[in-house]
Amino acid sequence: MLTESSAAVVRATLPAVQAHGAAITGRFYQRMFTAHPELLDLFNRGNQATGAQQAALAAAVVAYAEHLVGASDVPWGPILDRIAHKHASLGITPAQYTIVGRHLLAAVGEVLGDAVTPEVVAAWDETYWLLACELVAREARLYQGAGVAEGGSVWRAWRVVERIRETADVVSFGLEPADGGDVPGFVPGQYVSVAVDLDGGRGQQIRQYSLSGRPGAARWRITVKRVRGVTGAPDGMVSTFLHDRVAVGDTLRLSPPFGEVSAVAGDGPLVLVSAGIGLTPAMSALEHLAVTAPQRPVTLVHADRAGTAHALRDELPRLHHALPNLRTALWYEDPDGADGSLTELPVRVTPGRVDPELIPLAADAHVHLCGPLPFMNQVRGGLLRRGFPSDRIAYEVFGPGMLRDAE
Repeated sequence: MLTESSAAVVRATLPAVQAHGAAITGRFYQRMFTAHPELLDLFNRGNQATGAQQAALAAAVVAYAEHLVGASDVPWGPILDRIAHKHASLGITPAQYTIVGRHLLAAVGEVLGDAVTPEVVAAWDETYWLLACELVAREARLYQGAGVAEGGSVWRAWRVVERIRETADVVSFGLEPADGGDVPGFVPGQYVSVAVDLDGGRGQQIRQYSLSGRPGAARWRITVKRVRGVTGAPDGMVSTFLHDRVAVGDTLRLSPPFGEVSAVAGDGPLVLVSAGIGLTPAMSALEHLAVTAPQRPVTLVHADRAGTAHALRDELPRLHHALPNLRTALWYEDPDGADGSLTELPVRVTPGRVDPELIPLAADAHVHLCGPLPFMNQVRGGLLRRGFPSDRIAYEVFGPGMLRDAE
């Protein structure tokens, strides 16, 4: 908890910090990358270019401060877990928190000017280090659980042993440890970081991809959608590299599996809701249940532009045969008539976008969401309005931003 004196200062200065949050975090990144250009290798340059990363950091710092001074009742345990898993997948070290803290507080002073007295600096320094220490402790436990030695690297070389084009914009990669060692287990819904060295001296970039195959299999599988830039955003650096440059026989650097969200939580009915490439944890869940709990009632709800854009769709007949209580509801914005392979199965195809009111939902079900943030906000909000309890709706957010509290 904040000391009483610091809490009073933070409470008084929160409006100013919130109002200038984007300017503060923008200045912070400029300062930090100038002093430590090597840290650019840890940050998504696409999110930096659009300003999404800066906005997310500003919102997180303000929200944590609100939590400490009692101005918000949002539970912070799950948020801290999410951040810690993401940081662990990047190999963040305790020493890097010192760098971040120094430049973040300096940026506050530069933006707010004379309003930043020594008392204000001390109060926000205390706030930052409370957050940092909580994260360092969580990340240390995650590294230990993943078998990463203290001060060791999270990265391991994996060889591409299979490459399958799923759709025009989606490719799956089968991966085995290059050192011939064991394949770590994981929980459906977890992800790995993939680090690649970009051409032209552009340095390293890292992205997270859900494991889309079966836990316990002899290899890992990731399924990657090519990210095409829209409305001024650049094309995805890593997805483009993986699509254009990575072939069978190449090696990639991967982290251990991380991610606090299980796609197979509970033991009753399960509803897996996805859109686009967000289907990858759902497919891992189905592969897992086909072996471990084939009688479990499962409903797969998936939204896509069209059947031809629906990656891993060809695996549905096999999974339906392995899971007799699996039901599938598909929503295609452009029904293209390409569902002949599914006509003998309990599959419903509906034109348009997912209507949360029409999602089959048992009272004792657990729900897992994965997809674009607006999609998950819409679906989660619709389920809550139907009276479904929020503590049985799990979701995974990739990239900056969080689900808002649904009305």
